[in-house]
Amino acid sequence: MIIDCHTHIFPDQVRKDRQAYCKRDQGFSSIYKDSKARMAGVEDLIASMDEYGIERSIICGFPWSEADLCSLHNRYLIESASRYPHRLIVFIILLFSDPGWSEKELEVYLKEGVRGVGEIAFYRREMTPQDIGAVKPILTQMGKKGIPLLLHVNETLGHSYPGKGRTPLERFYDLILSFPNLPIVLAHWGGGLPFYEMMPEVAKGMANVYYDTAASPYLYSKKIYAVVSEIVGVKKILFGTDFPLLSPRKYFRELEDSGLSKEDQRKILGLNLSSLLALD
Repeated sequence: MIIDCHTHIFPDQVRKDRQAYCKRDQGFSSIYKDSKARMAGVEDLIASMDEYGIERSIICGFPWSEADLCSLHNRYLIESASRYPHRLIVFIILLFSDPGWSEKELEVYLKEGVRGVGEIAFYRREMTPQDIGAVKPILTQMGKKGIPLLLHVNETLGHSYPGKGRTPLERFYDLILSFPNLPIVLAHWGGGLPFYEMMPEVAKGMANVYYDTAASPYLYSKKIYAVVSEIVGVKKILFGTDFPLLSPRKYFRELEDSGLSKEDQRKILGLNLSSLLALD
């Protein structure tokens, strides 16, 4: 079974009037003001999954800066999953800047079958120690319940691109150490953080951290699959496409050419995530 751990879908009204939402949210504008930046709806995702043999996908929204926009998106995710209950898994968006609202939002949607939180991202500013402190009660409870957190993490070197955040990697490490029981998925190969797991104390502190492959063909050589598997173990790597950013075909091709065994490839493509979420 192939499971995509990182996809994005948008409500119809956002896709049809993106410029209005660009005016409301600078982070959204930084990525989607260009009409060529692709946005997809649930039907587009299901069609892609059928085409490429992907059985299930985690659907994420966008990390809006306003609670009402987060709620709008979260409701769309829930409604989409209700239409395709055996195909879609919901991760909702919460606001680090509004922990009171976030706590209530999470409580409501856990009753509706939400399995995680994310993709949380800081596009227009750095994530601060104050942000981490503000959501301590929520993330502590998520850790106790085994609810995963998906974080946008990007490399701080190299070329610039829309959505490249400025938060230093050590800030994410601070968050990880603050919540040792919280399952954390670091998007985009963790921005290079898995390489630091060659340090024994870092590996110990990141025992509950996973890395997804989202945007990998844009960022790294296909060698990264074998290299990161050697450093952290193949069980910590999750297949994610960042749909609709890239076709799954590119990921399949790179994984096939990675030199990993077929069994290790199966783990990355679905078995690891199935174990993390205790899927049927």
